[in-house]
Amino acid sequence: MTSDPSSQWTERITEMTCLIVFLGMMFGAFIWGGMADKVGRRKCLIIALAINCVAAFLSSFAQGYGFFIFFRLFSGIGIGGSVPIVYSYFSEFLQMDKRGEHLSWLCMFWMIGGIYASFTAWGIIPRYGWGFSMGTEFQFHSWRVFVLVCALPAIAALIGLMFMPESPRFLLEHAKHDEAWMILKQVHDTNWRAKGEPERVFTVSQIKTPKTQEDEFFEIQSSTGTAFQRWVVRTVTLVKLVLKNAVSLLAAELRLATLLMAIIWFTMAFSYYGLAVWFPDMIKHLQYEEYESKVKVFHRERVERFHFNFSLENQVHKGGEYINDKFISIEMKSVRFENSLFEDCYFENIRSVDTFFENCTIRSTVFYDTDLYEERFIDCRMENSSFIQTKKGCHLNFEEENDVLIYLVSFLGSLAVLPGNIISALFMDKIGRIKMIGGSMLISAGCTFFLFMSFSQAAIIAWQCLFCGVSVAAWNGIEVITVELYPASKRATAFGLLNAICKLAAILGSSIFASFVGITKVVPILLSCAALVCGGLLALKLPETREKLEHPHTVRADGAVGVEVEGHQAFWTCDGKPFISVLTTVPPHTDSLGVSTKTKAGLVTEDDPLPF
Repeated sequence: MTSDPSSQWTERITEMTCLIVFLGMMFGAFIWGGMADKVGRRKCLIIALAINCVAAFLSSFAQGYGFFIFFRLFSGIGIGGSVPIVYSYFSEFLQMDKRGEHLSWLCMFWMIGGIYASFTAWGIIPRYGWGFSMGTEFQFHSWRVFVLVCALPAIAALIGLMFMPESPRFLLEHAKHDEAWMILKQVHDTNWRAKGEPERVFTVSQIKTPKTQEDEFFEIQSSTGTAFQRWVVRTVTLVKLVLKNAVSLLAAELRLATLLMAIIWFTMAFSYYGLAVWFPDMIKHLQYEEYESKVKVFHRERVERFHFNFSLENQVHKGGEYINDKFISIEMKSVRFENSLFEDCYFENIRSVDTFFENCTIRSTVFYDTDLYEERFIDCRMENSSFIQTKKGCHLNFEEENDVLIYLVSFLGSLAVLPGNIISALFMDKIGRIKMIGGSMLISAGCTFFLFMSFSQAAIIAWQCLFCGVSVAAWNGIEVITVELYPASKRATAFGLLNAICKLAAILGSSIFASFVGITKVVPILLSCAALVCGGLLALKLPETREKLEHPHTVRADGAVGVEVEGHQAFWTCDGKPFISVLTTVPPHTDSLGVSTKTKAGLVTEDDPLPF
């Protein structure tokens, strides 16, 4: 957007950082989503959160671009892995007829996270005095403090998760009946105690065997080979099971739903994340144009024996001569020296942004403790000049981002989704997921057309708030229906795969939309509108999962209620006492690789705390 090579380098680094996080989230979603269906929701979520926390901590101290990008990649892997597991894990503790509402409330925490990030960025990054340095090799600027503060919610979630149980639905899928029974008893006792009826007794009722018996990896016999060999067999077996589970999403009964969901996730993410980058970039472009119109140009000035003790900003000096001058403890922002002469000058403790020297002659000049490194001098002639203790390290020039309006835009964009979150939560179970997704995406497509009439920063901010407020209902519906379309054994895998597609679309959308900033706004608007219309129309073809929650296979006999789910049939009494039915398993056996296997089992309760 600017002609300043330093600014362009900073923008490339910033864009690369965002893209590398999305790339990590894409891989993390698929890997940890698949693992969660085989290893456990809670265990995988703990690992994913731990990876995010450690990587965020290390990235805040990284002094080189390479290390910083590397740690942000792993932070993205942790963040991406958390998303599909959280929805699957939370949904398996919810009452079926309230699942849509409560999952929508869960989505609201994405908004709260956005507000938290906006406020902390606003409050921390501009505070330059919050940083410190150790010599010239280690710099800890205020933006690094911001990275650490952003990791605090993940640390809090990790600590809280230590006190949470595993999903009982997952435990039953893997024949761990005793553990599931204890967790469900705890849930039952807590719920009835809160209702004022602590005398209710949790009792096992009838036991049935599942209709299908699917063998899956359970453990390696301790006597089989060396520890390393057992680890290799476990890992290879686990990878095969994860890939097999992912491929099963394209089986005949799930193929159409998976393809439709993949397109809907892609189109929604392509438009949303593309515009999420385009809105602030357009505002910065308008700010830059206004800033450039106020630039001060100095021609052929001669300054001799002068002490510059004031900051220089938004200036261009052409053909100037600076003889025996001192530049000490000042800031230079958007300053350009062209075809100028510096002779016997002294620069000390200089902090600069968008400052460079072009076709200049620099003679007998000393640069001490400055950030004016090699990239700032373009086609310059150096004669008997020296650079002493040049500031090194990962100098991301976040100073240029410290505009109150940019933080305000981020905050308003996060806050604007509040009405959409509330409406979607209250009406998700009333009007249905399909109408919520399709209607929201089509209305969002209509909102993008109004961007043709946005010629000011205020107009862009207003349309951004409207777009975010409308589109959030589609996001909530997509996440709810993704949980409900797939059986528990494939739920996290499906969510992870679709979320990986979402992040791929985010990478493409943000890259494509950003490339048109300052060139034309027609292409981004048409692309986002077309994608939203396509996704919205396809969403109307999805099956309505709200109707499935009414248990069409429910039957009544002998004072009991039975329901058949995923090929399992269970019964529980409905005389007011919370009885439960657990499905048994066949005896374990060992295959030729020494892998001990057990079959799955399932369960249904009277109070229906599990989404079967």
